[in-house]
Amino acid sequence: MVLFAFVVLVPSARGVYYAFTDWDGLDPSFSFIGLDNFTALASDDNAVQAIGHTLLIAAAITVIQNLIGLLLALGVNSAIKSRNLLRVFLFAPAVITPIVTAYLWRNLLGPDGAVNRLLGGVGLDSWQRDWLGNPDLALWAVVGVIVWQFSGYSMVIFLAGLQSVPAEIHEAASIDGAGSVRRFWSVTRPLLAPALTINLMLSVIGGLKLFDQVYALTGGGPGHATDTISTLIYKDAFTLGEFGYSIALAVVLTVLVAVISAGQYFMLARNERAAS
Repeated sequence: MVLFAFVVLVPSARGVYYAFTDWDGLDPSFSFIGLDNFTALASDDNAVQAIGHTLLIAAAITVIQNLIGLLLALGVNSAIKSRNLLRVFLFAPAVITPIVTAYLWRNLLGPDGAVNRLLGGVGLDSWQRDWLGNPDLALWAVVGVIVWQFSGYSMVIFLAGLQSVPAEIHEAASIDGAGSVRRFWSVTRPLLAPALTINLMLSVIGGLKLFDQVYALTGGGPGHATDTISTLIYKDAFTLGEFGYSIALAVVLTVLVAVISAGQYFMLARNERAAS
């Protein structure tokens, strides 16, 4: 407990205090300015936009990634002969360092990248885009890269849940005349509640704290079109030297993660109890 307090609690408490100061990160002398940083944050269009982007990315990743992960889990849980090989290939992107994945996709999605060349090669020239340079597309390109990397991670968790469902229950439902869709909805889905809880919690928290992929893919650009709270914290602290203001942003991010995660956990835990 002493080590935990020294490494985590004390730095966190001091960080919260700095959010109420004008500290620039270097000067040992600074002033207590109360809620000025938070007041400035509320009137800062870039900060408000970054909060909106963060919530949008977290919501999109949570829905799309888990839907794809569930479909993949259902596919590799079947009796196809290549299911073990497919599991390895589908999970492989999740073990690659996010920053490496981001740089890979930055090249693939560039104006002269492989994606546009492939579209041109199959006659779909009208579909070619500047995927990371277009403010209307860049945010969704980031979401697509993250979903591509971590859908396999969600798949593995759902697969563990599917394999824990007793085969006898499916056999009984089949004998009673339930089709595959009905068996999934009435038998499998309720028993997947624990796996769903884990996946949703990981997706939401990961989406809210997202930094690596966004910074490597777009740097928060073009302009501020893909800035998240995390990228804005980095820019304000290490580019502009506004450490007090950036820590105020970090406090807002912490509160968002805590509130959303706690609300989601209690809601999902209640669904688990209802399913059981």
